Amino acid sequence: MNIKKGASLLILVLSLALALTACGGGETNLESKEDLIVAQGADATTLDPQAGNDQPSARVMRQIYDTLVVLTEDMELEPGLAESWEQIDDLTWEFKIREGVKFHNGDELTPEDVKFTIERHMESPTVSHILELVKSVEVIEDNKIIMNLDEPFAAIIAHLSHGSTGILNQKSVEEAGEDYGQRPMGTGPFKFVNWTTGDSIELERNDEYFGEEAKVKYLTFKNVTEGTSRTLGIETGEIDISYDIDPIDIKKLSEDENLVYISEPSFSVDYLGLNNLKEPFNDIRVRQALNYAVNVEEIIEAVVEGDGEVALTPLQKDVFGATTDVKRYEYNPEKAKELLAEAGYPDGFETSIMTNDSGVRVRIAELIQGQLKAIGIDTRVQTLEWGAYLDATARGEHEMFMLGWSANTGDADYGLSSPYLSENHGEAGNRTFYSNEEFDRLVKAASKESDPETRKELYKEAQQILLEDSPNVLLFHKMVNAGTQKYIKGFRVHPAGSHVLKNVYFEE
Repeated sequence: MNIKKGASLLILVLSLALALTACGGGETNLESKEDLIVAQGADATTLDPQAGNDQPSARVMRQIYDTLVVLTEDMELEPGLAESWEQIDDLTWEFKIREGVKFHNGDELTPEDVKFTIERHMESPTVSHILELVKSVEVIEDNKIIMNLDEPFAAIIAHLSHGSTGILNQKSVEEAGEDYGQRPMGTGPFKFVNWTTGDSIELERNDEYFGEEAKVKYLTFKNVTEGTSRTLGIETGEIDISYDIDPIDIKKLSEDENLVYISEPSFSVDYLGLNNLKEPFNDIRVRQALNYAVNVEEIIEAVVEGDGEVALTPLQKDVFGATTDVKRYEYNPEKAKELLAEAGYPDGFETSIMTNDSGVRVRIAELIQGQLKAIGIDTRVQTLEWGAYLDATARGEHEMFMLGWSANTGDADYGLSSPYLSENHGEAGNRTFYSNEEFDRLVKAASKESDPETRKELYKEAQQILLEDSPNVLLFHKMVNAGTQKYIKGFRVHPAGSHVLKNVYFEE
């Protein structure tokens, strides 16, 4: 055979194969398919629930671990590894631990494992603030534990649904030592198999799961940084579910009869963070000027294709304690210039925006760069890989930065305390390094208050202080979305963003 002719024929065959798979999700033999392929925009940083608190990691760990309490997609708190609980008094809670549950290594879950987990959580520099009012844990008879609090904590049950409280096997943690984040051991519907850093994490069904077992045998999380590549993977049939569809691809997926686009309100808020410890952002007038200078409506229209709602406060309206009875900053570049002049920057200044390598966040940063240029602020956009970005912002190396926060528990305490309390500077969530004693007092008072209406009033006051102090520029509450193959059934997005995958199955 002529070599050139043979090469041309091979190229043609490959092109035809690609064309066939690219039209409507490709052809998949569902009878033999056992592996659910899920793509997200960043790799996990750890699989130790008490060593990290980022969304890409949480999405994987949600499949491996169970928590004492579960927050459902419908915002209901339900029993998890705790089959029941009772408040004994203001400072004491009793939990009945589910019996017959096994860890992935075959060990049976014990109240001692729960005690070990909560005590380890209390010592974590990353997540201890989530259960900061827990004083001690006692194991008592009848497979029960007692949780003693330093002070009343109204959000305790909601906080025990947070992924960082996933129950650990004490023996596995102690045997693995510092390597535990790469060798996770939970009771969840899927067990860990392999992690190829930067590429994929492979899980396998836990056939001894205490609840209804997962409907697929294997689950693989693929790290696909570029949103367009995740969409292409859905179109070619290489990916079954793709998280965080870029706005530019929404119409394309929505109109493809072989694919499904899902979009629901989320608990999250995207924002431009300001390092309150660094000049000139330590001046409230500069921070307020930036709030007047950023055109949020333009960002929503130009970058997220209208798939977001202007953020009045950090709390999305469905989160307990959120208020809409506040006045947000209107786009007013002339007012921004006035405030800059008052602060001693009549000609603006030079600064930078740090962001991770998310295409959407980079585009938002670049649009803000142009908006700030109009009031004399010259901005450089600096892009880092996700893990390096989290480390840099935790250390306060940034001036401005792009990030988001999700009130994962559905309660204002988590939505306000982690990213704004003075004691949570850095890795714990407050990457603006904001401090305000009155704000701290209100949030802490609300966390101890048993009356729901009084809690709401306290949180409303706290949110009003945040708007005045402007530690960041609030942008929008985005939708939580995903694209799936039409044959994917049983999938629901969770407003916290950590979607449960045990109910997913394949069906024509």
